[in-house]
Amino acid sequence: MFLRWLWYFVLYSMVGFLLEITFARLTGHPKRDRKCFLLLPLCPVYGLGALLILWFARPGSGPLWVFFAGGLSATAAELLMGAFYRYVIGVEFWDYSGFRGNVAGLVCPHFALAWGLLALVLVYRVHPVMAALTADIPGWLGPPVVILLICDALVSSAALRQTGTTEVLRWYAS
Repeated sequence: MFLRWLWYFVLYSMVGFLLEITFARLTGHPKRDRKCFLLLPLCPVYGLGALLILWFARPGSGPLWVFFAGGLSATAAELLMGAFYRYVIGVEFWDYSGFRGNVAGLVCPHFALAWGLLALVLVYRVHPVMAALTADIPGWLGPPVVILLICDALVSSAALRQTGTTEVLRWYAS
């Protein structure tokens, strides 16, 4: 069971990275560094958000529940990760202070609604495919992946804390 959730975390963190890159390109956003780890192409807020959505917004609950519970779960993940990055690590990956109704610039109603919509897509379309894909991953891969995640998280956190900027994670040439 643990390994299944590990794979979900890793895959959804990677999907989140791809969503962030796509969002940055489509909107022409100047901040293109959209990952939170130094080595791995991951945005852990998406992994945590997906795990919370899958935990609280079960498909059998109905679309309205999935929308609200999923939106709330992902918003909670965003608040927790944003606070961790801001207050523990000393950096900010996002700032919603320009949005009406935001909470400390870490979450806002606009994105809470977007997360609710994405929760519907996740639960009903994406996750059935991901569950099938992860079913055959060999168990022996778990420990090396956990070690890699922990090492990258520690190195990335140290680099972010030392520099005080997300620029240290740039993965592209200027």
